[in-house]
Amino acid sequence: MVKQEFYEIVEKLIVPLFTGSYLAGETESSSRDLEVALGKSNSILLKPTKLDDYRLILKRGQAFKSFEVNLIRAIISEINNISSLELQDKLYISKLQSMAIEKALIESITESGSETIMGIINGLEKWSSRTYEGATVALGIMVNLGAHADENSKVHYTEILNSDFFALFTDGISSFVEFDRDGLMLGYLNLKNPKAVATISPHIYDRVARVCNDKRVGILLTENGDILIFYARQLIFAKRNGNWCVYSHEEVIRLLQNNVSYTAKQIRRSIYNTALDCSFAYKGACIAYINKDKAIDVLQHIDAADIVSEEHFNIKKQLEIDEAGKLYNLGSANKIIERFSVDYEEFLTKNKCTKTMAIRKIIAGKKLFELDRKLVEEMTSVDGATIVDFDGTIIAVGAIIKIEAGSRGGGRLAAATTMAKYGVAIKVSQDGIMQGLSVDKQNKVKQLFLF
Repeated sequence: MVKQEFYEIVEKLIVPLFTGSYLAGETESSSRDLEVALGKSNSILLKPTKLDDYRLILKRGQAFKSFEVNLIRAIISEINNISSLELQDKLYISKLQSMAIEKALIESITESGSETIMGIINGLEKWSSRTYEGATVALGIMVNLGAHADENSKVHYTEILNSDFFALFTDGISSFVEFDRDGLMLGYLNLKNPKAVATISPHIYDRVARVCNDKRVGILLTENGDILIFYARQLIFAKRNGNWCVYSHEEVIRLLQNNVSYTAKQIRRSIYNTALDCSFAYKGACIAYINKDKAIDVLQHIDAADIVSEEHFNIKKQLEIDEAGKLYNLGSANKIIERFSVDYEEFLTKNKCTKTMAIRKIIAGKKLFELDRKLVEEMTSVDGATIVDFDGTIIAVGAIIKIEAGSRGGGRLAAATTMAKYGVAIKVSQDGIMQGLSVDKQNKVKQLFLF
């Protein structure tokens, strides 16, 4: 395979798979080097074969894990197999390459049953482009790798997926049809109350993640046309907007620490869960997690009427009074001082801060990680930004951020870019894309992750 062809394949097939990744040039290589290996500074080095004298450098915000190295190695192996066929039909080659990606993804989970899982994914993709009685459908299938259908069972998944009645049998949230690794039907699953275990998943699919251990793979089609794959009690792969995405949950949670050792993992996990929930509920959101030494600075961007923490209101109050004392216009200064001449509760009442008073009543003084996940999802999707202090205290909800001059993009991105100067900000768009932002050592905003 010539270098230019390999560059194009990596750009087309591998970079989109690991969202937030990009090609950062190349380096010299010898026949002693592996085709795929971990490099420095969150990078992977890759080349088509051991004989090639170069390796491309693939980088992203978070470090690559060993299973991702194995996945890329499997993809390159499959691509080499296709290249060796010396086909001329570009459309056919493109289709084979797409199938190679799916094959590598599934075989990174399991080799036994991979053919069945790939067939099911193909069947669900057909359903994603059609409707039933005028509406899109959500479907759910489980593949039990450790079970075998009764010898008398002759119902194969291909027969089920090709039947219209299947659209009414499952919803991909609590109801599923289950097959063995050979594709024969085992029965029907209703996930009423599965055993409570630790999962990493959008809240709406938590019950799915609970039952998908190392012997059961969950494959879902959502009403939005996404295909989700659950394994090892977590969402592991998703095909959204036509592209496969690999989820490295723990690495993103680590990134939210933002190189500060005092941040509790419990809080960071709650922040990430919230973004994940909003993403798969297709609700836009902007969430900012503030560093310990930046709480005072961030308040300059938040109106006092949006602050739900009395402690932070009092800090904001003193900042406003101090600033008023510097004004030459005595009329303006007196207005500010008069506005803040009352205590917190009276301020909210006097200024008719209905939203802030309602949210204070709802959260009842609890920190973010102490609240119900569904409540946090709904609260965070309120128009504006949700600001969380280093210890999990909710500073503001639905805050209209005073953005810095020169900010670009939509309102949520501009707010996230501004908030990133004080910690980590996550912007969730209504199409489900999650983007994490922070700053580098030069205080320039950088992207931590995107998927």
